[in-house]
Amino acid sequence: MLVERDEYMKRGTHIGMRTAVKEMEPFIYQIKRNKLAVIDLDQTDQRLATGAHLLSQYQPEDVVVVSRKETGYQPVVQFGETTGATAIYGRFLPGTLTNPQSSNFMEPKIMVITDPVEDQQAIKEARDANIPVVGICNTGNDVAFIDYVIPANNLGKRSIGIMYYLLAAECLRNRGEIESIDSFEYSPDDFTMD
Repeated sequence: MLVERDEYMKRGTHIGMRTAVKEMEPFIYQIKRNKLAVIDLDQTDQRLATGAHLLSQYQPEDVVVVSRKETGYQPVVQFGETTGATAIYGRFLPGTLTNPQSSNFMEPKIMVITDPVEDQQAIKEARDANIPVVGICNTGNDVAFIDYVIPANNLGKRSIGIMYYLLAAECLRNRGEIESIDSFEYSPDDFTMD
């Protein structure tokens, strides 16, 4: 695993929702008696590593990371700063990917979103512009327009933080910019909203 299982658990990465959509069932370890889904951390870890490898195949300026939810602001900004990707936090302005006349217009080649519910506008525009989307998805999220799912708790700030920390570290490792996660000069807390 990229980090110890306990590190994921300490940050609540495994905590799903009380709802589970059919497409997310393969990523669920179990459903507790209280109906809370538990995410399979082996799947999270493996898919995160593969997602980071995918992102590392793109030039940094061709990657955009998005979070409308406040708990994702620091993680996407830190991811952008450490990897060279473009971070968009807060409201995703309509036309950003689809209107060349817009002052915010950009043409990334791949997008990472923090939450399919909150980042619907970004997903819609990515679909319209034929840009693949990597999504951090919880058990109840609709993943119809997510091209690559990374199953994880995307509600808790500590979980979001470690996901972006690991994505950044693995991207840099895959690019040959760092030797290992141990040589990454940041910690998960640097990627976590205060």
